[in-house]
Amino acid sequence: EISEISQVNSRKGIRKLNKDGIILKKPAVVHSRARVRLYNEAKRRGRHTGTGKRRGTREARMPTKVLWMRRMRVLRRLLKKYREAKKIDRHLYHELYLKSKGNVFKNKRNLMEHIHRMKDEKKKAKQLQEELRAKAARDAAGREKARKAEIKKRANEREKAKKAIKEAEEKAKEAAKKAAGAKTAPKAAPKTAAPAKGAQGG
Repeated sequence: EISEISQVNSRKGIRKLNKDGIILKKPAVVHSRARVRLYNEAKRRGRHTGTGKRRGTREARMPTKVLWMRRMRVLRRLLKKYREAKKIDRHLYHELYLKSKGNVFKNKRNLMEHIHRMKDEKKKAKQLQEELRAKAARDAAGREKARKAEIKKRANEREKAKKAIKEAEEKAKEAAKKAAGAKTAPKAAPKTAAPAKGAQGG
């Protein structure tokens, strides 16, 4: 067997020896990651991260620039999504984009709440404006109605005044006619007084 093994110098020969059971293939050395997986799972839950396990500064472990970039990307992605869905117009998008850049919003929820609040305020302002416009229209209609009523009233008063003047003129004419008729009529002869009885006897 030893001589057979020593004479083999090809892969084919090794395969044949393996098949015949003269030599055996050693199993691969297992380098298990089970314990590492358990450890990483525990770290995800917040274990093994105390002060004694830390080797770098806070900035080195999680740079603030990386946190900032992540936050900006989240906020800008949300704004872009809202703009494409027509939930906000381009003017509001630009305003909120600059506010995000100016560190106004702490996270995505803050930005969403701010958008909803702004939309509600805009809606209320629009409603108020519409109410004011409707009130102005009602007031204008009321004023117009009052003006027309006043014009009508004045016209009626003028008509009445004209009528009164006409009637007065007619009365004056009638009075003048009567006066003229009275002047032209012949005067009646004055009656002679009857003689007294005593005078007749004498």
